[in-house]
Amino acid sequence: MPEKRKRVLVVGAGGFIGSWLVEEALARGLEVWAAVRGSTSRRWLGQEGVHFLCLDFDDPQGMADTLSAFLPAGERWEYVVYNLGATKCLNFADFSRINYDFLRTFVTAVKDAGLVPDKMLYMSSLSVMGPGDERGFRPFDEKGIPMPNTRYGASKLKAEMWLATCGIPTVVFRPTGLYGPRDRDYFLMIESIAKGFDFSVGMRRQMLTFLYAGDLAKAVYDALEKAPAGETYCLADGRGYTQKDFRRIVCRELGKRIVIPVRMPLWAVKAVSAVAEKWGVARMRPSTLNRDKYRIMKQRNWLVDTSKARRDFGFDPQTGLEEGIRRSIKWYRREGWID
Repeated sequence: MPEKRKRVLVVGAGGFIGSWLVEEALARGLEVWAAVRGSTSRRWLGQEGVHFLCLDFDDPQGMADTLSAFLPAGERWEYVVYNLGATKCLNFADFSRINYDFLRTFVTAVKDAGLVPDKMLYMSSLSVMGPGDERGFRPFDEKGIPMPNTRYGASKLKAEMWLATCGIPTVVFRPTGLYGPRDRDYFLMIESIAKGFDFSVGMRRQMLTFLYAGDLAKAVYDALEKAPAGETYCLADGRGYTQKDFRRIVCRELGKRIVIPVRMPLWAVKAVSAVAEKWGVARMRPSTLNRDKYRIMKQRNWLVDTSKARRDFGFDPQTGLEEGIRRSIKWYRREGWID
């Protein structure tokens, strides 16, 4: 008799990272359930065999009823990956509502429905750590005290702290900047370089880190299988890069010979961010450039010590920045995002 497949519920499956999480789960032979909101696009979720749940995060009891209705009595999802979150909002209070209140609603509904999983993985962010050591450039690790300086980071830390007491066995990931096919944030940087300009912020040394989306997705399921519940992990590909390194790699993959580096002083970026944020409010659309984003761009140190993840669940990212950018640009061209 064949072994029963384990089930995984991916909450927040419709976005860039969510779609990678679904793909990796399918590749591992898991029974995959994608939890989305009614307004969520399913553009990247066309794979055969994906089961969908549409959840209303403003209705706790309705959510519990919905969760209970989709599985046979006495069965559950062995794994849950909670990837839902907002990185930019019109109203900063929405960071807490979406990144904290929605999580509480979901976890409460899971418990009320009697569907507590063997393990849940919560996708947090390295932004919970705040600026860190910007003189000696000591890498972030799990022993550091989180001191978020953005509303986004504060809302993620608030969620982490609540999860520690919620009664569900949970692993927390704090990844650095994530990129890859289907990503729009780093695409804007690549698009700018393709047009001949590379913008950077501040005059002092800055060290950047990256993690390819496919490597993150693999790490999620490795951690669900092997990492002890109650642990937190900072994640990156293990190397540090300058803006010049990033520009050089992108230029090579684009075949771009001449790009003008534009280094903007912090005061100018701060002013532009404030104006862009107000303009976004006026248009009722959250701006990519805002006060939170300014604090993130201002940060000088993004180095990460991944030794704990390597020890606990064999974290070993295989995609360096050069290969990851190559795959991303190939995808952007195929989709017509860039020439």
